[in-house]
Amino acid sequence: MKNLYLLCLAFVGSATAQTITFNGCHNLFDNQNFIFNKTGTDSNSKNIYMTTPIDGQPCGGLGSCEFKIQWNNTLTRWEFLADEGNGTFTNPTLMYYNSTGNNALALPPGNSIGSWIENIAETNGQCGGNLNAVNSTMTGDVQSPTLGTLELTKSKIQIYPNPVVDIIRVSGIDDGQTIQIYNIDGRLIRSENFDSRINISQLISGMYILRITTKSFQSYEFKFLKK
Repeated sequence: MKNLYLLCLAFVGSATAQTITFNGCHNLFDNQNFIFNKTGTDSNSKNIYMTTPIDGQPCGGLGSCEFKIQWNNTLTRWEFLADEGNGTFTNPTLMYYNSTGNNALALPPGNSIGSWIENIAETNGQCGGNLNAVNSTMTGDVQSPTLGTLELTKSKIQIYPNPVVDIIRVSGIDDGQTIQIYNIDGRLIRSENFDSRINISQLISGMYILRITTKSFQSYEFKFLKK
């Protein structure tokens, strides 16, 4: 792998930004977490993320790690990039790419969405292959593996009213455990214990997805409109 000692890099983001936590490619980056902060949005309304801290996180005895996740509109894919060594990302190295997630969303895919393909031309195969749940974690501000893909039977389970102003009522579930509310981009915005009356009065108007998980680990998802 050319200039390997310069591959591992970092960049500061806003303390209040959405974050992605990544752990993978242990042969090059060690077994440690890297935190990506959302630093902005590109001209295609896709989020941009960079790692912190700005002085770099030590990894693999190769220096410091600075990474970036961004959308490549020309190649219609998400890319995981490593800086060339000065934090500017003017000539970064492509580590992974993913062109098979839900590319209509502003969030990059997680490691269980589509395929994050290792760029072995740069890594010499040292990252252990494409990202998956065995060789990596990628959590936080990423596409959920269930949103938009899980088809569930809801014949006896209902939420109402819909559209809703303040309180969603749930019927047909006796063993609910948790509820999660996602915005239409797939970002988790609320997670709490199950209640058949859900106060959503603090949400801004728009479309959301309600996910209900039961004590028997069944999941149900509903779209609702907050007025």
